Amino acid sequence: MKRHWSFLESRVAYQNRIVQVQEDTYHFIPNDIVRDFTVLGFSDWVNIIPVTPEGKVVMIRQYRLGTRSETLEIPGGLISEEDADPAEAALREMIEETGYYSGEVVHIGTVEPNPAIQNNRCHTFLARNAVPVSSQNLDSTEAIMVELVQREDIPVLVRTSRITHGLVLAAFAYLMIHETSSNP
Repeated sequence: MKRHWSFLESRVAYQNRIVQVQEDTYHFIPNDIVRDFTVLGFSDWVNIIPVTPEGKVVMIRQYRLGTRSETLEIPGGLISEEDADPAEAALREMIEETGYYSGEVVHIGTVEPNPAIQNNRCHTFLARNAVPVSSQNLDSTEAIMVELVQREDIPVLVRTSRITHGLVLAAFAYLMIHETSSNP
């Protein structure tokens, strides 16, 4: 593909512990236009689908400030500097948010949440044979309820808009692909 964009410069417009808002200047060569574009800089994220030995999915329910609503999700969060790799971050998030542990964590996919304006990735993992080993270890601003959901109920929860988080939907799509390719 012919290259149409030439990067010129970047400057930070705003930054906090979660996001860095950048103004990136590009030259669109075909029309000789120079324009600024906003890029949201985030650390990479992880999601993890914990499945119990009985086949239930360990899900979480929490209030989300962006939509001002309660959502049904899977455990996940930002990869911290202390995490050795995304798999370690996913396992840490699962234990912190649910109290469940698994010794069988498998990477099943990675997405770019919104490459038009974001620079990060979200890595999705499957945790087989997840079992409760501790109580939750939540951040001071987290209030998370754990819910066990029958694996076969997931499509209905998606279809009826009870699961609406885009990265959670992508995670279940990866799970479906993983299960299909693992069991031809």
